[in-house]
Amino acid sequence: MIHEAIMETTETVGRQVIDAALAVHRLLGPGLLESAYEHCLAKELEQRSLRVDRQLALPVVYRGFTLEAGYRVDLLVAKSVVVEVKAVEALTPVHDSQLLTYLKLSGHRLGFLINFNVPLIKQGIRRKVV
Repeated sequence: MIHEAIMETTETVGRQVIDAALAVHRLLGPGLLESAYEHCLAKELEQRSLRVDRQLALPVVYRGFTLEAGYRVDLLVAKSVVVEVKAVEALTPVHDSQLLTYLKLSGHRLGFLINFNVPLIKQGIRRKVV
């Protein structure tokens, strides 16, 4: 499947997300709870003058009905990039599926799955585009 190019402003936000994740991991390292990384990543992004919405409700639209099913996006950065924060031993295919579903439900095209529980953060970052 061929995707249209992501807008340059969204790509710029995406680069900031990666850079902020590197900064957080550099300072904290692995081993904390997911919620700690989420808070710190949000703060790091806000300090870069980016708007960050945390735990944003994500309704499911089913056959024309909008259902509040309890889904929440960890971070929505600059109203354009979805970030799912994890602190797990290993990312699995279901984590990728979760991010892709959140992108589809939210209407956003660029997302990152970031697992902070890794020795090197580059091993824990996955980029997804729909």
